[in-house]
Amino acid sequence: MSELSGKRVVVIGLGASGVAAARLCARRGARVVGMDGKGYEALSSDARALESAGVRLAVGPSAGSVLAEAELVVVSPGVPALPEIVAAERRGVPVWGEVELAFRSLTHPAPLIAIGGTNGKSTTTSLVGACLEASGRRAFVGGNLGEPLASRADEAFDVVVLEVSSFQMERVDRFRPHVSALLNVTEDHLDRYRDFDAYARAKGNAFVRQTRDDWAVIPAGDPVCAREASRGGASTLTFGPGGRYDVTPEDVVDQGGGARFARAAMRLRGGHNALNVAAALACVAPFAIAPAILRRVFETFAGLPHRTALVAEVRGVRYYDDSKGTNVGAAVTALDGLAEPRAVLIAGGRDKGGTYSPLVDVLARKGRAAVLIGEATEAIAHAIADRVPVRRASGMCDAVRASAELALPGDAVLLSPACSSFDMFRDYKHRGDEFVQAVQALALEASR
Repeated sequence: MSELSGKRVVVIGLGASGVAAARLCARRGARVVGMDGKGYEALSSDARALESAGVRLAVGPSAGSVLAEAELVVVSPGVPALPEIVAAERRGVPVWGEVELAFRSLTHPAPLIAIGGTNGKSTTTSLVGACLEASGRRAFVGGNLGEPLASRADEAFDVVVLEVSSFQMERVDRFRPHVSALLNVTEDHLDRYRDFDAYARAKGNAFVRQTRDDWAVIPAGDPVCAREASRGGASTLTFGPGGRYDVTPEDVVDQGGGARFARAAMRLRGGHNALNVAAALACVAPFAIAPAILRRVFETFAGLPHRTALVAEVRGVRYYDDSKGTNVGAAVTALDGLAEPRAVLIAGGRDKGGTYSPLVDVLARKGRAAVLIGEATEAIAHAIADRVPVRRASGMCDAVRASAELALPGDAVLLSPACSSFDMFRDYKHRGDEFVQAVQALALEASR
């Protein structure tokens, strides 16, 4: 990419996205500095290995001084608008996200499907990728879901499928998906955005550069998603009850082509997953995949870890891991979607600035009790008040044992925290793994 050759580039944040971005810039001939507020010893081995690729590292509290020499700044998704970044922008320095860099850098441009939303985007992204691959196409599936696109920008793919977060869409300029889906927008990340509209607008940036040759996929009857999609010029495909890709109690239906997909035959269960299937159908519609191929995918696709996954049944109580439920909307969906009539909810973590009222309303209907962990314990307990019994726990093992004491046979215990994990865990996977281990230990004790 000639616009990078010889340019002084500073990549801020040396997690997976930042490392991939720094390596890509170096391959393109840029003079790259990798910047991170952590000390050298706190960096991952992948980040430290950037030095062998010709990347200079600037780490620690004074690292921001390197921005004074930048001709381009690339920002990792987790990095907010630091004062140094704002100052660079005021000087006229371009600031891109990793997704923007990767999109501009594709050696072999391919149709791109971008899937955003507060909840359901990882499952839908994986499902879209599975449908495309089953049709014989080579698809890259990644982004916020896992592997950064920057790490694979030199490879040839028939289709690129990206899960995109609001953070990733904050700094896009030329990014233009052929299909852009916004599955839903509910309160989340209000610790980063000034209000709900600012959060929704960040997600809606994925639509802005679309034209009438592109497609916007949104839920039927959702005014927020419709407003964001209207910022671009794409044709609209709707999904969900009353949409082009309709959801009924029995089927997901392509109202245009007539194909019906029986929900009973799908491995993904629950109303939220029927919506994910309908959204996936809309996303792959421009690729004309035969219904028989899609049907086989839906019958075999089992979903992703840490998303309302059954871990075990112990003494008549089923334990579900929904550690990916990192916001209130996700926890509401998980709790409401359980087949069991009552559940003990394990929730808590780092508060994200929204209201817990919708979760309390569902707990009042389906909750046996709530077991709370982490920094948000008192905020959630205050919101619950006396609607259901509340138990405070010191950690995940303590929470699982408390839940086992509170649950009755026929109940569920659901880990769906409604908060981020970073107060106690590395990430939601670490939190979910700790839950699984605690449940397995409980099951082992029960079997003796």
